Amino acid sequence: MPIRRLVARVPLDELVPRFTSIREQAGVRVVRSDAVLAEVAPREEEPGHIVGNRVDLTDVRFVTIDPEGSRDLDQAIHMERAGDGWRVRYAIADVAPHVTPLGALDADTWDRVETVYCPDMRVGLHPPVMSEGYASLLPGQRTKAIVWDLAVSSDGALNSTDVRRAWVASVRQYAYSELAQTPPAEAAELVTLMAELGVARRRVLREAGAVSLPKPSQEVDRDAGGLRLEFRAARGIEDDNAQVSLLTGMAAARLMLDAGVGVLRTMPPASDDALRRLRLQALALGVDWPRGAEYSDVLDTVDPASATGAAFLTAAVTLFRGASWEPFHVGQGLPVPENVTHGALAAPYAHVTAPLRRLVDRYGTEICVAHAAGLPVPSWVTDALPQLGQAMIAGVRRGGKVDRACIDAVEAAVLDSHLGEDFAAVGLDDDTIQLAEPAVVARCTGAVPVGKRLQATLVHADIEDGVRFEVHS
Repeated sequence: MPIRRLVARVPLDELVPRFTSIREQAGVRVVRSDAVLAEVAPREEEPGHIVGNRVDLTDVRFVTIDPEGSRDLDQAIHMERAGDGWRVRYAIADVAPHVTPLGALDADTWDRVETVYCPDMRVGLHPPVMSEGYASLLPGQRTKAIVWDLAVSSDGALNSTDVRRAWVASVRQYAYSELAQTPPAEAAELVTLMAELGVARRRVLREAGAVSLPKPSQEVDRDAGGLRLEFRAARGIEDDNAQVSLLTGMAAARLMLDAGVGVLRTMPPASDDALRRLRLQALALGVDWPRGAEYSDVLDTVDPASATGAAFLTAAVTLFRGASWEPFHVGQGLPVPENVTHGALAAPYAHVTAPLRRLVDRYGTEICVAHAAGLPVPSWVTDALPQLGQAMIAGVRRGGKVDRACIDAVEAAVLDSHLGEDFAAVGLDDDTIQLAEPAVVARCTGAVPVGKRLQATLVHADIEDGVRFEVHS
């Protein structure tokens, strides 16, 4: 039987009932109460729970860079050369003025924790009129923001940090695709500066022992023809932009540790047992792991587009387990966590750059603004810290479950009419394969040759419980 290489779309309306069911089963609410909606309104004046003065930076030509069509714009950037290094100003949407502590909207965000992304809709942490309207860094709009002013030397070291409240007005919204190949003339310098900074920061992280896993992500793409699946690796400009966000998160962690109050994003280092297992998998897959080389050295040499590379990077994900959010407040008896380091970044790190989409960022940001201004951290922040870590873990786990279930449903719908057919695939582990096309990762019975190309027969496809393949020895 010939091997199938299938590029297929499925009409969106066929799957909407399933997506709705997935959200309901996970407890993801689409509708907001009247009490929540009654609190949603832009606030020109600063409410009493906000600390720090707001400066006018509307003359700075900030721009946003996001996936095409995005409206919930958390970040805007402005860069310039400063000596032989760079000055990075990173504007982050200032959410706190628009949320009354212990009010209905605040309680609603604690229930939601993060924005949940589904193929048919985005269920925002905040109501769309806020997150995609007056609180978003939309071009041409005067918006409340937190501006991080970072001085970075030519070797990528962070030399100084300033953070304060400001009014900003983004002048342009760019899509990653727009800047990835030949950027518009007015964006060429920014793209160049971001690329230079990205190289320098990746070098700093690499020398510190940080690890990057370039494993392509499985995504559901939506267009006029319906839904389709694809594996997509990050573009260069996306990683350069991510380096700015990581740098800001590391600057935030420094401020928190200095203040003795904060919430860190932590991850334990890879265990000896996990490393031994990965070495054996490298041997089985034929991945070169020289004597004395660190696993980060090996990861740098792996091609994620190859069959062997895909299998090895999938195995390497198991090194990074146990990520958490660790709140601390020394002054109130909540100690600094024993481990303050994010294992994959080899440095302390905090979430502060996505407050429109993630609950913890609103609190982390407020700590940094207060400490930088020499002011006490507001009680509405410190009172919430003990519960924040567990709330984040539960919310992110729920979002991940919804994401996986939606992708499983799309996989089944795409493949439903191809039962009994063979597909080209690669063995990822003993019972999991990755198809060449469409972009499907699925369970597989039989003797799966890990890291090898194979033929797999589709034996089950159902939008309720996914797909299953079988490989014959």
